[in-house]
Amino acid sequence: MYHYRMKTQVLVLGSGAAGCSAALTLADRGLEVLLVCAGDELTDGNSALAQGGIVYTSPEDSPKLLERDILTCGWKHNHLAAVRFLARKGPEVVKDLLIDRLEVPFERQDNGEHHLTKEGGHSLPRILHCADSTGFSIMERMVQTVKNHPGIKVLTHRTAVDLLTSHHHASLLEYRYNLVNQCLGAYVLNEVAGVVETILADYTILATGGVGQIYLHTTNTRACVGSALAMAYRCGARYMNMEFIQFHPTALFHRAERRFLISEAMRGEGARLVDAKGTPFMQRYDSRADLAPRDIVTRAIMEELLKTGEDCVYLDAANHVPDVARRFPGITKQCSVIGIDITRQPIPVVPAAHYSCGGVLVDIHGRTTVDRLYAVGECSCTGLHGANRMASTSLLECVVWGVSAGSYIGTRIGNKPKLLRKLTDSIPDWITPGQDRNEDPALLQQDWSTIKSTMWNYVGINRTASRLKRAFADLRDLNVHLHDFYLETSLSKPMVDLFHGCQAAYIITLAAMRNTRSLGCHYRVN
Repeated sequence: MYHYRMKTQVLVLGSGAAGCSAALTLADRGLEVLLVCAGDELTDGNSALAQGGIVYTSPEDSPKLLERDILTCGWKHNHLAAVRFLARKGPEVVKDLLIDRLEVPFERQDNGEHHLTKEGGHSLPRILHCADSTGFSIMERMVQTVKNHPGIKVLTHRTAVDLLTSHHHASLLEYRYNLVNQCLGAYVLNEVAGVVETILADYTILATGGVGQIYLHTTNTRACVGSALAMAYRCGARYMNMEFIQFHPTALFHRAERRFLISEAMRGEGARLVDAKGTPFMQRYDSRADLAPRDIVTRAIMEELLKTGEDCVYLDAANHVPDVARRFPGITKQCSVIGIDITRQPIPVVPAAHYSCGGVLVDIHGRTTVDRLYAVGECSCTGLHGANRMASTSLLECVVWGVSAGSYIGTRIGNKPKLLRKLTDSIPDWITPGQDRNEDPALLQQDWSTIKSTMWNYVGINRTASRLKRAFADLRDLNVHLHDFYLETSLSKPMVDLFHGCQAAYIITLAAMRNTRSLGCHYRVN
């Protein structure tokens, strides 16, 4: 007999660097952890794709200097407490977790010291890397440790449908009168069994990643549809800075579902952006030239494309990066697949949606405004990035906040009572709202096409009041239509992803409309 209902101490939704860091920290403290992910493997998210590296430190570096660089890149829209927390705790977490415990094979110099590189926005070299596949190397070690940990149970092929809360799901009226809304776990779709499971948890951690797939061109994996944002929004959690969507300036220009990222580390090693004639152009836009922050580089590229009418610009590594194929083997291999030899030819690049600087609002422990609900990684808004993220801070934020949330929950679980049996018993199992099997792939594809095109054209790199107004109206109508369709149709992963993606797009558009001031990633033309 298959059991649709289960209970755990901590439920972690998402298996990237943030989710795995939190799970390991919790399990080390003796807590029972249930980690679920939507894909076949725990490495199906964005963390494994991170190329450039992870911020560490150097003899010439200091927390104050890192703080200054992050604030400059974030246009001083950052939460200072979060920036200082990362600048102080970051190197310690990297050393304890990644270097000493997981023994991630970061590149070293001939003298045995770690090789540190420099990227856009950084005032000096402080970035650890594993060639150009840092995220993969970190996740390979982290996932193996998670799988071998006796305190962590992993469930794959699970898609979170909705967060369970005392205000929205408890059948007993007394809990709805209570002023404090508590998260009690989640409804999770088991794709293999075709059923929705009720997973009850004393604490729930959102770690589902970003929103890139709601845009026409993105570097993100298929799973990044903004599910955490949509679920947190529905349960009443605060979110912040959702208008600040970072577009990576250099994604490989070719036809693909997901744009292949050309790491910023390549520009850090000396590569230069050039036009179709081979002329460098970044110095005309910023004194830092090719090492300017991402928002500036992205808009510079778009300006060049508008002026020249070309489809792309080019990144010249062949003439500026010594031994480029050895330093960037992954990029070399990927480019060779489409016939580009980066040791002799420039790489065609265009901007693509890459990272959400905002998300579910949290403090330095990952706590949201809903009791017992935490969020870590890209789906959260710690305030670290402000209006624009600095290169190679995302992996560091994942592990620092993953460890912090795990540690904090570990201390709380001994002091705070577990969920009352009376409360958990009042949470009903999932009732399928509709039984119609009218999930037409053509309809789903058209709705996704509408979302992606609307977000790219109207809520993209350059925004105007009229474009945002049009996007708001179109997405509002689509949300209503999908809500009705959702109530009539039997549940499936494509339906859940579409529903979450549309809600995330609507939230981002609303935030962009409300902020009339250009800042960082949010650029209002008028």
